[in-house]
Amino acid sequence: MIDSYVCIDLETTGLNPKTDRIIEIGAVKVENNEVIKEWETLVNPGRNLEKRIVELTGIRDEQLAQAPPIEEALLPLLEIVADKPLLGHGLIFDYSFIKKAAVNQKMTFEKEGIDTLKIARKYLPDLESRRLGYLCKYYGINHHAHRALDDARATVELYRKLAEQFYEKEEQEENKSIFRPKKLCYHAKRETPITIPQKEQLYKLADKHKLILDYDVSKLTRSEASRKIDRILAEYGR
Repeated sequence: MIDSYVCIDLETTGLNPKTDRIIEIGAVKVENNEVIKEWETLVNPGRNLEKRIVELTGIRDEQLAQAPPIEEALLPLLEIVADKPLLGHGLIFDYSFIKKAAVNQKMTFEKEGIDTLKIARKYLPDLESRRLGYLCKYYGINHHAHRALDDARATVELYRKLAEQFYEKEEQEENKSIFRPKKLCYHAKRETPITIPQKEQLYKLADKHKLILDYDVSKLTRSEASRKIDRILAEYGR
């Protein structure tokens, strides 16, 4: 079991790091089993949130309007993480979004991490669920679900509970403990920004068809802009 790490959690516009965006980041830094720093920020995704995301998180568009874009929010997060391994519940999800954002900023983000979801799946197979909220109820951990910092705090406590209950058994059974950091693997390809001709075409189509664009055109990637143009053309024509 490790005693120094950074637990991360994200709220996002959806589940796909290729097409969705981060809207909130929470991080808890632990050294020698003591929490030494907590950090959170909202992130402006450059688009309006779907109703289901607002209902799930309680985060609203007006809260995100003045939040920093991901290129600004990413720097303090990377400073907090530094050379520490990551901890998370379903960690590859959060890692994939952060790595995608880092690659888009021409940064590298290669990390090792520990996933409490994998531990729970191995040692608590008979539970009705291994979702974070369910496990927090099972272990009596205070938890406000679907807000990034609260989820990160809860995951730290869950890791401690799981280690207390299963770490010694894991060490006896295997040489490669599930409680130790493993290399996180997610391939992220850098996306290029929207081109000037794409911007012009989107604005012209919106004006012609009297459309209200619920996203910041300047924040789109080239591939996102292409998909939106194709969608408008398919529905409204040229």
